[in-house]
Amino acid sequence: MSVVLIPLPGNEDMCRLLAPRIGADISTMETRQFPDGETYVRLDPSIAGRKVVFVCTLDRPDGKFLRLVFACAAARELGAAGLGLVAPYLAYMRQDRPFHPGEAVTARHFARALSPWIDWLVTIDPHLHRIHHLGEVYAARAAVAHAAPAVAGWIGANVADPVLIGPDEESGQWVSDIAGRAGAPFIALRKERLGDRNVKVTIPDLDKWSGRTPVIVDDIISTGQSMVETIAGIRNEFAAKPVCIGVHALFAGNAHADLVAAGAARIVSCNTVAHTTNAIDISGALAGEVTEMLAGLDQGASTRS
Repeated sequence: MSVVLIPLPGNEDMCRLLAPRIGADISTMETRQFPDGETYVRLDPSIAGRKVVFVCTLDRPDGKFLRLVFACAAARELGAAGLGLVAPYLAYMRQDRPFHPGEAVTARHFARALSPWIDWLVTIDPHLHRIHHLGEVYAARAAVAHAAPAVAGWIGANVADPVLIGPDEESGQWVSDIAGRAGAPFIALRKERLGDRNVKVTIPDLDKWSGRTPVIVDDIISTGQSMVETIAGIRNEFAAKPVCIGVHALFAGNAHADLVAAGAARIVSCNTVAHTTNAIDISGALAGEVTEMLAGLDQGASTRS
């Protein structure tokens, strides 16, 4: 049974990268907003009977969610044989518990809202902390692809004598994986978050790494303040200016300009969210998980028949 990819607006480049890797066709959707702000969606009726995979990264999700839901509903009504979602960035994973009384645990609520519309989901390195795997919150089958091999490959090809730096203790295990793949040492710092845009980073003794190029690596660059504080803390510890790498390039507000002003030699991201800093392609990692997901569903269908 053939597979068709459908990019939501802004996801066309990722769709073109994925299609040849998984042997899929690409279809299009017509979508616009009515003058009153409501959303119009129309799919090509030729997707009937085919496995449909929507490609939609979910940064700035509030403006995308209803369009995605309407597209999924239309695909069901047209008779799609199965419905998957490739969301290179998966939103609402950081609010995974109530930090203050009365707060919505949006990681769980968003998962409950999205799950009924899809059969399966593939994403890249979601922010998992107190939620240990997506199956805890998503009823749809979910798989996680990892950016570490692609990030390590980029570092190995572009940075001489790197030392990897994680801006907080949470990043330690992840940064150590990348460092191991790149054959480089690593350090995980301690971070205290004082507010949405206010963090304090504790810097250890870095004398033995001073001749290397510091590479600050984080999964998400949102306000960029963790990296800004890290750059400030290590500025006098290294001869070389730091390279900053983020998997998910959210860059809220002036985050990119703040990193440049702080002294970053280069700012690089994976192409999970379209941005001018995209230099690391993770479509291969996504394609691998999508292929396994489709094969597993085929096997399951064969077993049930």
